[in-house]
Amino acid sequence: MKIRKAIIPAAGLGTRVLPASKAVPKEMLNIVDKPAIQYIVEEAVASGIEEILIITNRGKVAIEDHFDHAFELETQLKKSDGKEKIYEDVLAVSNLANIYFLRQKETKGLGHAVLCARSFIGNEPFVVMYGDDVIISDDPVTAQLCRAYEEFDKGVVGVKEVSKEAIAKYSSLDVTPIRDNIMQCNDIIEKPSPEQIMSCFAILGRVVLPPEIFSLIESSKPDSRDGEIYLTEAMATLARQGKLNAVDFVGKRYDMGNKLGILQANCEVALDHPEIGDDFKNYLKNLVNNL
Repeated sequence: MKIRKAIIPAAGLGTRVLPASKAVPKEMLNIVDKPAIQYIVEEAVASGIEEILIITNRGKVAIEDHFDHAFELETQLKKSDGKEKIYEDVLAVSNLANIYFLRQKETKGLGHAVLCARSFIGNEPFVVMYGDDVIISDDPVTAQLCRAYEEFDKGVVGVKEVSKEAIAKYSSLDVTPIRDNIMQCNDIIEKPSPEQIMSCFAILGRVVLPPEIFSLIESSKPDSRDGEIYLTEAMATLARQGKLNAVDFVGKRYDMGNKLGILQANCEVALDHPEIGDDFKNYLKNLVNNL
């Protein structure tokens, strides 16, 4: 079944990048000349996604404004000589896809955010694209996961190997190789202690889920540590039922909820930027030589 819909949870408070995220949603922090969330939406569109639901909360109207028409700005750019390319870029943002918005009135975790989208999804498989994670790849990561879902008719989590020290911040997967970079996922443990680590494969930013995930989320209990409903618990149930695969995706992931991740994204994307790439490379060389 073709996957047509995606959810982008973007209701987090961005506490790791304060004070920058006090007035500006962390999803709107830029990578060179585009906000982070635009890269995620563009990946969805490039993967064949037709409808996108962005889940926000209060204080995030800038996200909605970004994907709306800015008539005054567009009119001014259209009239201005030499601004044709800028006009086209601005106009293209509002025409990327059918984008809808829903407020998560209480931030009760990723599982709760996904559950809020139940009526939007209906009885279809769908993608969850984490709002913190920008992934740059010639072959969009969402497309890589959708192909695996369509081939095996099972949920799919996008994974990469991380260090043993880092795995405690993510989730550890018990996996069995199928072929190439595709594995069967047998179990998942969220934020494992050292003795709970099953592998150093962690879910990073993209998952494709069947609609039955909603009933599994509903039956999940809030975490005793913070009261949040983790999506991981419902996905772990899918895994134990033999209904979940993992793809070691091809792409470079940037954590936009992390100060270092933001700097890395800006630096590496700038090096490949058609307008400033060469100048920025020369700047970096001079900077490094003078350190």
